[in-house]
Amino acid sequence: MLFGQSVFQSVLERLKAEDETVEEAEAPASHRVAGLGTGFAFDVMEGVSVASQRIGEAYFDNLDLDAAAGFVEKPAPLPEPEPAMPDHLTRTAPQEVATELAISAADTPLTLSEKRRAFARANHPDGVALPFRDNATKRMMLANLLIDEALRRLSR
Repeated sequence: MLFGQSVFQSVLERLKAEDETVEEAEAPASHRVAGLGTGFAFDVMEGVSVASQRIGEAYFDNLDLDAAAGFVEKPAPLPEPEPAMPDHLTRTAPQEVATELAISAADTPLTLSEKRRAFARANHPDGVALPFRDNATKRMMLANLLIDEALRRLSR
């Protein structure tokens, strides 16, 4: 503390004193704000901001407008091609799903859970296009049923 003041308070007092001397030196009216540098956040020409000189154009800055040509029309988006159903989703018979899983007597619970995860990665309904979700759901139900049955047989 200097003379009963904290360092912060003494710095504030010094800044106030400097501002008062600067204000006294600048007797004529000025367009600048005391204490702000010349590189302020907007351009100033002769005391008038550039943005205020083009009031009528202020809203056009955010539009897709070419002043000479009028409104610029955006091209229409191309229609998305119809998704094609993957071949594996057409196989919904229990025998076909069992063939893909290739469950054997040598499978362990670990290998069966790996087969379940691998099958789900390729066939889960959330991972296919909307028109093919019914087939993917059927395939997942069959695969889960077959794997659960194999796990039950192993636990006996």
